[in-house]
Order: sequence, then structure tokens, then C-alpha cells
Amino acid sequence: MKAIVHIALKNGVLDPQGKAVADTLTRMGYKEVEAARIGKVIELDLEDGLSKDAADARVKEMCEKLLANTVIESYRYELAE
Repeated sequence: MKAIVHIALKNGVLDPQGKAVADTLTRMGYKEVEAARIGKVIELDLEDGLSKDAADARVKEMCEKLLANTVIESYRYELAE
């Protein structure tokens, strides 16, 4: 089973890296870019035989404890066979 975790800054949190990307794209001639936000995608390979319910609980725990800073970041994940 695989878990794909998407992590992004919450709305209202400044994103200096995203601003730098948007500014650079604009200077490169991509005038249609108004803003950019930078996030992370983490792919986790989980052991075979883990139930979907157990995987869901464990991945949520991983996100809460390590993968996302829940003060400033939001996360979502999907499980795939």
C-alpha cells in the first residue's frame, strides 16, 4: 500500500519561497502568474498486509507528529493499493 501526503502552508501564512518563484516567473515573461505557493508531496510505501483502517490511522499519526507542522501547515493524504 502507498500513502501520498500533500502538505501546504495554511492560508494567511507568508510563503517567501512562493513569492520568490512568482516574482521570478513574472520577470521571465510569465505575466499571467499572480502568486505561487510552495508545498511538499511525500510518498510512503507501507507494509503489505496493513488494513486500510490501520494505514489511515498510522498515516494520520505520522502527519500530526512529524510530517506536517500543524500550526502553519495543512495536510491531506490518499491511500492507494
